[in-house]
Amino acid sequence: MKRILIALFLVAPLLASAQIKSGPMLGYSEMKEVLVWVQTEKPADVSIQYWEKGDKTIHKTDPVHTEKTTAFIARIIADEVTMGKKYEYEVLVNGKKMAFDYPLEFQTQELWQYRHDPPAFSFLFGTCNYVNEEATDRPGRPYGGADEVYTSMYSKKPDFMLWGGDNFYYREPDYTRTGMIHRNDHARAVKSIQPLLGSVHQYAIWDDHDYGPNDADRSFPLKYTSLEMFKMYWGNPNFAFPNEGITGKFQWADVEFFLMDDRWNKAPNELNDPNKDYWSAKQMTWLLDQLSTSRASFKIIVNGGQVVSPAKVFENMANYEAERTYLLKELKNRKIPGVLFFTGDRHISDLNKLEREGTYPLYDLTVSPMTAGKADAVKLDYNETLVPGTLVQERAFSKIEVTGPLKDRTLTITLFNVKGEVLWTKELKSNLLK
Repeated sequence: MKRILIALFLVAPLLASAQIKSGPMLGYSEMKEVLVWVQTEKPADVSIQYWEKGDKTIHKTDPVHTEKTTAFIARIIADEVTMGKKYEYEVLVNGKKMAFDYPLEFQTQELWQYRHDPPAFSFLFGTCNYVNEEATDRPGRPYGGADEVYTSMYSKKPDFMLWGGDNFYYREPDYTRTGMIHRNDHARAVKSIQPLLGSVHQYAIWDDHDYGPNDADRSFPLKYTSLEMFKMYWGNPNFAFPNEGITGKFQWADVEFFLMDDRWNKAPNELNDPNKDYWSAKQMTWLLDQLSTSRASFKIIVNGGQVVSPAKVFENMANYEAERTYLLKELKNRKIPGVLFFTGDRHISDLNKLEREGTYPLYDLTVSPMTAGKADAVKLDYNETLVPGTLVQERAFSKIEVTGPLKDRTLTITLFNVKGEVLWTKELKSNLLK
């Protein structure tokens, strides 16, 4: 018995170190590699082994050692993959296979160009995800709730998810590096979201609450720490300005996504100057140049705040007159087809449509909140750009499906409540956005 106790005593630290804190989470998917993210409770060596569905040839990654300085996070690249395939995978911690009660799968993107029509695909879009924590929440009724939404989202079987900002909420005790790690850890470790993370690829931008405090702008002193956190906890494929915010881009099939940063360069809301910075001239130039050279059927600009609506409320882009006017003018002057906006922030969901003389209308899909508190629309929201029947004032998420041949793609937007019930559906045709 004494020998058994000694053996257990020696093994116990290893078992403790082998626990996963959150994840695995899928990051980007490309044709030749996929990112898998895992966080452990303590220092550990983490690897994955994976195989193509229907083929038991196992591929194994080199171990990645997790350390306290990087929140015990392992970012693992699966690079022995084939284009357009689906894979199953397992996570190993210190060489031991971890058990999960849900499937772990990832996929690579298909090489369709110059060969055949692009594949159909679907993705989720949502914003404003508040995870309650009694010790740091405001007194009274909890602001967050309805985390059954994660199960509803997972049941829709999307190819990936796009997080549109306020993906969690920093609180007053969080404005140190230690505090920011805690807040990211707390939001990422929600048990009911783990199946969605484990088999659905994840992309993200930030908005004020996962960048800093409410309405945070370029003056936020911990902005570089916020950027460090974003790069640690998310799996985007690139950053256009590596040390200047989270701006980036990715493509899925024939659709391109332009991930905008409405915080890093944004002037304070209180600054009384119509020429004040929103994205900044540098980011605006990057976006317009990218759009001008894009051949995507749909070009989706993802931003924290609403762009199309002319309502000068809260942090809509309409409050930054010069940049919004310039953006709309250049989109028309450059004859850029297929542009859509996906936004959040407002704690309401709606679809805005801006008619433009001599060219196609611009649409802006706002989906908010997922689990944060809902809000009421204000009078200025009921303007000429609001598409009738799309204003929803409850927690919601959306699924977007892209189907059809290359020359006639259809983008179908469906808004769901937290139970996964349809609230409304709208269809947009690529041929009508030219």
